[in-house]
Amino acid sequence: MNGYLNESHFLMVEEGFTTRDLLEDLLGELCQESDLQAFFVADLGDIVKKHLRFLKALPRVKPYFPVKCNGSEGVIRLLAELGAGFACANKAELSQVQGLGVTADRIFYSSPCKQLAHIRYAASHSVRLMAFDNEVELSKVARSHPRARMLLGITADSIPSAHPSMTFGTTLKSCRHLLETAKEQGVEVVGISFHLGSRGLEPQAFTQAVAAAQLVFDVGTELGFRMHLLDIGGGFPGTEDTRAPLEEIAALMNSALDLYFPEGCGVDIMARPGRYYVTSAFTLAVSITASEEIPVEQPGSDGRCDSRMCPPVSPCVPPEPSPLSPAEEEPCPEHPWHSSSLRGPPGHAEDRIADGLELPQLHVGDWLLFGNMGAYSMPTSSPLSGCPQPRVTYAMSRMAWKAVQLFQGKPPQAEDDRESLCTPLSCGWEMAETLCVPPVFAPAGII
Repeated sequence: MNGYLNESHFLMVEEGFTTRDLLEDLLGELCQESDLQAFFVADLGDIVKKHLRFLKALPRVKPYFPVKCNGSEGVIRLLAELGAGFACANKAELSQVQGLGVTADRIFYSSPCKQLAHIRYAASHSVRLMAFDNEVELSKVARSHPRARMLLGITADSIPSAHPSMTFGTTLKSCRHLLETAKEQGVEVVGISFHLGSRGLEPQAFTQAVAAAQLVFDVGTELGFRMHLLDIGGGFPGTEDTRAPLEEIAALMNSALDLYFPEGCGVDIMARPGRYYVTSAFTLAVSITASEEIPVEQPGSDGRCDSRMCPPVSPCVPPEPSPLSPAEEEPCPEHPWHSSSLRGPPGHAEDRIADGLELPQLHVGDWLLFGNMGAYSMPTSSPLSGCPQPRVTYAMSRMAWKAVQLFQGKPPQAEDDRESLCTPLSCGWEMAETLCVPPVFAPAGII
């Protein structure tokens, strides 16, 4: 074991113990806290499964998890234990990851626009791998971090089918000039980086990006740089309800990588999967803090129910809540469902969350569950919102913990091991699947 994660950091869940059991236990334990308004439940076993699946599907690619996607301590500790790297966007993230014991050689300072103080911090803490896409960044690095190892970012202009909103990176026309400038300033360039987002999962866009990277590799080698690292970015799906499963996407990626950077060519490949790792692992439980029923007779009303909750759920995540309230799972005459709206705290930037949701009538103190909330959904405390940072309760099945201990940094190889780890009834992977299933309704006022 590497020592980043141990059994004191999570709840050990026995096989057959479901998320419903865990939620009921937590609600019972936390019911004495009158100020409790929200909490996350995180299934670390789901992340373990995702990691082993990634390594098996893309055996040549080393994952670097972007901390900005989910910086919760349990996630960082688990991925560090599994041997993943980390992509950090600023000094705070560098400090957080290194504070947990992650060594500098496993960190990529991925932001292409860095403050001088943050560059100096990286230099003083031996973080060398960084990104750039213009002369200004080169000059800052040359002055403040002469031992940096740089990846040149290429942009959508180099890749016609890439997403037009991709703003960072340079064009193919500018690559030679930037590489020559780096040579003049004594900055070491070791490879190429690109990030296509979800468009990178399209075969044509990804193949064009890899082909462009190979051309720039040749230019860098011609100028005397030891080009040996390719960063293919992120964009991997976080849930199964996407256009293609990971294995299908990986097959296309492997084909392009093998064509332009064949195995044995001396080039290491890395990626930055964020949503892929954490989206499905987290469920958010949120309490209703205010509720208003708008009568059908009111002009312009369709009998809508407005409910407020704290903290707000980011509107960029389509909410599909499951209620924990004194209603039935299906509408019935005694407990009719209503067209409902959800709001955050008044005056908050994310006040408007969702409209037109069919939900039972909700009351103050009732709870809603939001599944697939692991990516970019960790709100920070704010005096304006009055909402504290939701606590996170981590859980992992005993079989998943065994997988962490046995297969750190590599997928299972033996057929018997693979079968035992992927049998749903024996290993507790089912926990991740039950997080998003509407629960049996608990009595009102359980908290």
